Amino acid sequence: MKIKSIQIMVLLVLFLTGVSADSFTQGKEKKVKNSKKVKTEQIKLFNGKDLSNWAFHLKDPSADPAKVFMVQNGVIHITGSPFGYMRTIDTYSDYSLHVEWRWPSEATNSGVFIHVQLPDTIWPRCIECQLAAGNAGDFICANGSDMNERTDKSKKPVKKMAASSEKPVGEWNTMEVICKTNNIEVSINGVLQNKGTGLSISKGHICLQSEGKDIEFRNVVLTKLKK
Repeated sequence: MKIKSIQIMVLLVLFLTGVSADSFTQGKEKKVKNSKKVKTEQIKLFNGKDLSNWAFHLKDPSADPAKVFMVQNGVIHITGSPFGYMRTIDTYSDYSLHVEWRWPSEATNSGVFIHVQLPDTIWPRCIECQLAAGNAGDFICANGSDMNERTDKSKKPVKKMAASSEKPVGEWNTMEVICKTNNIEVSINGVLQNKGTGLSISKGHICLQSEGKDIEFRNVVLTKLKK
């Protein structure tokens, strides 16, 4: 009896204040639903039209970057010569990076540089996610960068964990890089290829490399991770 009396009093109060029991319940449900939403921020590093938000560095200072890095048919085309890279103007940390690439005519060499430190130089301090044909997924600790998995300090590469998961020339490949605090992992076409822990650098620019011959990139998208 007491419980029923309390329920009647609550409903009466809600009625007098102009708030129905249904709206009270719905408001509570909305709060619960909203609390479950996870906010993530996506950044398209390549807009599909131009390279206005990138900087460029080439080994030959007399070379015209516009003839090495260009947008053709909605994709980034890099000639591979001269040696160098295109670099994001902004720096990033704690993110997931999605990159698609292919060799248009011949499998050769390139890479995606992570946590790049200034000043610009041909081999900046960074962690390279290797794209050299047959070795996509290797890490290269460049210019003094390091990680726990690099047990032989006389060598820069940290070899991938699985057999090559690359696709044939002409087909698009997908690289997924996850950077969280001082850890990194890379997957090639859905296959986890490498993990690095205890990185000596955990924030910096992102670069797409010119090395060898033609390579194309598309859908370069960064998703910030919740800290």
